Amino acid sequence: MTKPIAKIGLRKNVRIGSHKNERRIPKGVIHVQASFNNTIVTVTDVRGRVVSWASAGTSGFRGTRKGTPYAAQATALNAIRTVIDQGMQRAEVVIKGPGLGRDAALRAIRRSGMLLSFVRDVTPMPHNGCRPPKKRRV
Repeated sequence: MTKPIAKIGLRKNVRIGSHKNERRIPKGVIHVQASFNNTIVTVTDVRGRVVSWASAGTSGFRGTRKGTPYAAQATALNAIRTVIDQGMQRAEVVIKGPGLGRDAALRAIRRSGMLLSFVRDVTPMPHNGCRPPKKRRV
């Protein structure tokens, strides 16, 4: 078997002509899911294709600190930083969940300088939901 000729000066694992960052996105949707244990921020384009995302865990927080407002603020900034570089100027914000990071994430999004067309709360509310467990007899 003949050995392949090594190309000198080329680095491995480098995308040549990557189209990932060339896509210009003028308007998008920022989804914030704030649970008691974590905050996940996902940025999509108008059609719903994910452009960028971040969570409190990927932002460097571990354990109980993932549910804090400061972690949510850092997570929102990490998710938005990449899409601002891609040219996103306008966004809609959709917030879901009861966590502490709701307001902090929204504050960070407002401070980033992006124009917000609306902020919608889509937290699921039960219409009297599941049957509760029976009373304890002690």
